[in-house]
Amino acid sequence: MLTGGCLCGGVRYEITEPLTTASYCHCTRCQRRSGTAASANAEVPPGALRIVSGEELVKAWTPPDHGWDKCFCSNCGAALWSQSREDPDKRGIRLGTLDHDDGQDPGVTFTHRQFVAYAVPWEPIPDDGLERYPEGRR
Repeated sequence: MLTGGCLCGGVRYEITEPLTTASYCHCTRCQRRSGTAASANAEVPPGALRIVSGEELVKAWTPPDHGWDKCFCSNCGAALWSQSREDPDKRGIRLGTLDHDDGQDPGVTFTHRQFVAYAVPWEPIPDDGLERYPEGRR
C-alpha cells in the first residue's frame, strides 16, 4: 500500500493496488499547475485510491475546453491528482504527493513523456530513452 497527501497534511490518501504506468507531462497546464517544466504522474488502478482524511478539502478545477479535472487541496493548494470527467475513478496521481520519507518506493517505471511539443526552452528534455509524444499519448 502507498500513502500520501498534500503539503499542509489536511488531505491524506492511500493507494491499495500497484500503480500502473508513470509518465512526464510537458503540457502548459501541468507547467502552470506545478510551477515546473513537467509533471511526474502515475496511473492509479480504478478504485484503488481512498481518501483517508480531508475529503472536504479536495476541490477540482475543470478545464473549460477539455482535459481531466485537476484536484487539489483547497487549504494549501497542493496538486494531488487528475481525474476523468467521464469516469472519476480513473485518476493520475502526482508522484510528488506520495510519502517517501520512510523510503517508500512507488514501484512504477516511467514509460513516456507526453505533450513534448510544449516543453519549455529553459529545461531541455533529457535523453532518457523514454518514448516521446508531441501531444497526448492516447
